[in-house]
Amino acid sequence: MNTELLLDNIIKQLRMPTIGRQYRSLAREAEERNFSYEEYLLALLESESQTREENQRQRRLKQAKFPVQKTLDTYDFSLMPSLNRNRFITLAKGEFVDKKENIILLGNSGTGKTHLAISLGIEMIQNGYKTKFITAAELVEELLMANAEHKLGAFEKKWLKFDVIIVDELGYVPFSKTGAELLFQFFSARYERASVIITTNLEFSEWTDLFGDEKMTTALLDRLTHRSHIHLLNGESYRFRQSMKQRENQEG
Repeated sequence: MNTELLLDNIIKQLRMPTIGRQYRSLAREAEERNFSYEEYLLALLESESQTREENQRQRRLKQAKFPVQKTLDTYDFSLMPSLNRNRFITLAKGEFVDKKENIILLGNSGTGKTHLAISLGIEMIQNGYKTKFITAAELVEELLMANAEHKLGAFEKKWLKFDVIIVDELGYVPFSKTGAELLFQFFSARYERASVIITTNLEFSEWTDLFGDEKMTTALLDRLTHRSHIHLLNGESYRFRQSMKQRENQEG
């Protein structure tokens, strides 16, 4: 068996497809550029490593289940003066995840909370963190199902594998008493163990109406806000102002 066939077999066994595709062309390039053996080997391994990292990013992105792709670059901070763009750029580096801190985006409908949450989530994936997006209503529905099947422990354990969970639209749909209690338990289980990003249209004083129990709500807010970055998105709808600005630019 010749050398190339042996190489192909070993590369297949080691599951290094990028090296398998590139070692011949890189060998010719290494010869032309007078690479040392070590430089050639390094080029091969770097290529395999980069491909694996990109594949992992794509898997994490698919696993996150974002409804749309958004970036901080496409959020027009000039339309929301209450926000500090530099603070979001700092958050995008992911230090808050290492510190097990939370982010709460609070504001009226249409102010761009989900856009910012998804943007930060995608940045976390780029930084190597496992991230998951879900609406509050969907999360409660899944919690109720897990509770009915007596699988709450396994459910919470599965979700704790994610470094960041984005819970979108908290407050848009009311919960049952059981649903509210399960959501409280879910957030409590993540307290100081993993990060959450929450978007909500409710001021903190209105959370009691959502959860239906003042003591439970107070305890939940204590946990969520203890180590949290809270951003208030004030003013009229970001989407409305954005569309108006685009129209003005077109007319101009």
